[in-house]
Amino acid sequence: MGEWRPLTGPSRQVALEILLDGPLSRAELSRRVGLSPGSLTRLSKPMVESGLLVEVSAGPTDARVGRPSQPLDLDPASHHFVGVKVTGDAAVGVLTTLRAEVIATAERPLIDQAPTTVASIVTELADDLASDLHLTGLGVSLGGRVANNSEVRWAPFLDWVDVNFGELLTAHTDVPVVVANDVTALTESTHWFGAGRGADRFVLITIGAGIGYGLVIHDRTVDSPDVSLGLIGHHPLLPDGPRCDRGHHGCAAGLLQVDSIIEQVGSALGRPVEYDEALDLAAKGEPAAQRVISTAGRALGKLIAVAANFTMPQRVVLGGEGIRLAEVAHDELVAGLHANRHPSATDLPLVLQPPDFTEWARGAAVVAIQTFVLGA
Repeated sequence: MGEWRPLTGPSRQVALEILLDGPLSRAELSRRVGLSPGSLTRLSKPMVESGLLVEVSAGPTDARVGRPSQPLDLDPASHHFVGVKVTGDAAVGVLTTLRAEVIATAERPLIDQAPTTVASIVTELADDLASDLHLTGLGVSLGGRVANNSEVRWAPFLDWVDVNFGELLTAHTDVPVVVANDVTALTESTHWFGAGRGADRFVLITIGAGIGYGLVIHDRTVDSPDVSLGLIGHHPLLPDGPRCDRGHHGCAAGLLQVDSIIEQVGSALGRPVEYDEALDLAAKGEPAAQRVISTAGRALGKLIAVAANFTMPQRVVLGGEGIRLAEVAHDELVAGLHANRHPSATDLPLVLQPPDFTEWARGAAVVAIQTFVLGA
């Protein structure tokens, strides 16, 4: 099993390029890291000998041009990670490779929200997912403010304040643990291994229990304690829209959060509905549901336009458990987007992530992967 540490400088850059985009030819690696072919060969030789990097087949050999250069890759199964997304009522986990490829998934209900209980459930879930494998890292994400990759300053969905969750987790496991804000983790996952790969600038907008916003500029995630506050959720969109829990009329939270849409459709129909049912009714043309979903679609388009107008991204990624709205109200979303963009503005590629918590859990695993390979 090849070891990353103590990789620094060009050695770490070579390994990261291969991790994110391998296999890569030596010529391509030389171009990316700015080394001569000879220097790259000298640098990569001990990495191959240690087993960190492997030479892979480049296809059939043509005798007329001699032996082809063998691309370099790594074995993604050489390390395994567990990522767990903690919601208000469940822990959703994934087992991944070093490249964040999901091998297995599992979920456990939270029998209560006491931090010690949640820590026990998370580590039991990780043990079940890992089975007989040796885990290299455990990443846990949740909605709230996290400091020092361990301390949960505030987690509204769990009703936690000043909980050193990382310390509680390490009491149950000898696997290195990292705790992160869920939107930050999902942004990192999108950046390294998801729809944001290859983009120097992109925006992530999530819809679910809250409205999340992630930003990558100059190939780096913009991080701040304020990510946990869901600030974009209270951006005004429609002045005559529904009221949110803070009393704003027509903000993103009041128009787009899953609970808000459920409440609006249920009130219009005079009976309780689930989120997917509300979307299904709108798709079938039920007038009351269609009005709510169409308005939400236009509001989402306007929110995307606002984010794009300020940050000028190369693409916009949409995620979260409520993002099916973007499919059902696609035409209204596009109309809202175009109405709030200059007619000559660059056409924005929109990419949708799967609308389940597995993506969030994978984000937690990616934060653990980053901590391992970067030595952070």
